[in-house]
Amino acid sequence: MDCRVVVEAAVPVYDVGTPDEAVRIAISKTGEMLNPDLNYVEINMGERVCPHCHEQLDPAFLSADESLVALELEMTVFNVEREEHASRIARKEIGQRLHNIPLDVLTVRILDEVADAEAEDEDALDVEELVDNN
Repeated sequence: MDCRVVVEAAVPVYDVGTPDEAVRIAISKTGEMLNPDLNYVEINMGERVCPHCHEQLDPAFLSADESLVALELEMTVFNVEREEHASRIARKEIGQRLHNIPLDVLTVRILDEVADAEAEDEDALDVEELVDNN
C-alpha cells in the first residue's frame, strides 16, 4: 500500500521584518535542507487557526525580528503495511535532514491505485458518451 503523508514543521527564521518574508525564507531554508536527497517532498505554508475564536492566522509568528513558521511537508511513502508505518517513515526521512526542527504528522492518506484507475476509466467513458451523443 502507498500513502501520502503530511508532516507539519515549525521552522525558526531570524532577522525578518514581515510574516511574508519569514515564510519565504522558511520555505527556502527548508528546501535547502531537504535537497537533493528529498527533492520529492512538497513544501507548503501551514495553516494555523486561533484556538479560541477559530480565526485563520498567518503561518508565521513574528516577534523581535525572529519568527516561527508553520510549514506542511508532503511526501508519498511506498510499500508500507499500515498508515502508522508510513507516518514513521516520513518523520524519519524528513527529520534526518531537518535537524532541531519539531515535526508532527498531520494526515496520512492511503493512495488507492485501483480506485484511481477506475476513476480514469469512468472519465474516459463519459467523454466517449458525449462524443457519441453529438
